[in-house]
Amino acid sequence: MEKERKVRVPRIDKTAISPYENYCDGYGAPGAQGNGYVSVLKVSVGTVEKTDDFLLDGIVSYDRAEINDAYVGQINMLTASSFCGIAGQVWGHDLAAHNDIIEKKIKPVLEIDQYDGSKLHVYDAKPLLEAGIELFGTEKERRFTLLPGAHTICANKGVTAYRPKEDRPLKEGEAYGVWCFIALSLSADRDNCADLFIEDAGLWTKNDSAEDLKAFLEEHRKSVAWSVVSCGQDSHVLFERTYVGFAYTIMKPGEIGTSLTCAPYVSLARNAVPSQGFNSLNKISLKEWLKDRDLTSLVEKINKK
Repeated sequence: MEKERKVRVPRIDKTAISPYENYCDGYGAPGAQGNGYVSVLKVSVGTVEKTDDFLLDGIVSYDRAEINDAYVGQINMLTASSFCGIAGQVWGHDLAAHNDIIEKKIKPVLEIDQYDGSKLHVYDAKPLLEAGIELFGTEKERRFTLLPGAHTICANKGVTAYRPKEDRPLKEGEAYGVWCFIALSLSADRDNCADLFIEDAGLWTKNDSAEDLKAFLEEHRKSVAWSVVSCGQDSHVLFERTYVGFAYTIMKPGEIGTSLTCAPYVSLARNAVPSQGFNSLNKISLKEWLKDRDLTSLVEKINKK
């Protein structure tokens, strides 16, 4: 048994339990237990070989982005802009916290000044993205996925582009690659202020390598962090920390690519709730949650391949 972590007890009831045994459900759907919700982070990309119908190609590449990595396929995705409020909690941080976060194994990738002069430390969102995979599963190994056809509010953005087969100047809507970001900034006063989501997505129009695109995105984190502190200043909100993650792909010639950043707001499947009840998720780690639910780590399995 891992050492119990110290947590701040929520001032309001944030219970969020789906009416379904093995399916999570979208926030606000009828039959849920509790008034709370759970935010789960995901960034992904999908590609498809272009046909003679760009609209249908875009649908397929978007669908593939939904099913890649943490599985959020077969849902009616509704767009929200873009906060995790005081009734919400973050999967992998507040609930079933990733062990790398608990054990402080992750270090800031950058820091930026907030409007009051305090430093905002920016961390890689990898632990939260991994936690999403452990909850929802993958397309091949599904776990507590969202109910097929669920109407699910998500913080989300995405772009779609075509890479031409021939070597020629790009036209509007064409690119060599696509990318997306998600950033979650935790308020310094979570009893009274919302956590902030920032989503960003764009086209890579340089005929360079994937390594060059990755280097651009690592630098672009500074712009994402700037937008966080600017939004915080607008509402006079300070943030305790920010998690930033991105996904990208270089398409092959003749492919359509879609990048998708999303954070669904959900209630947890009943069988995802630990034996000690929903509130025990505030006290246990992700590894302990897996053990309690008699599950093996999908992330470890993926990393071994």
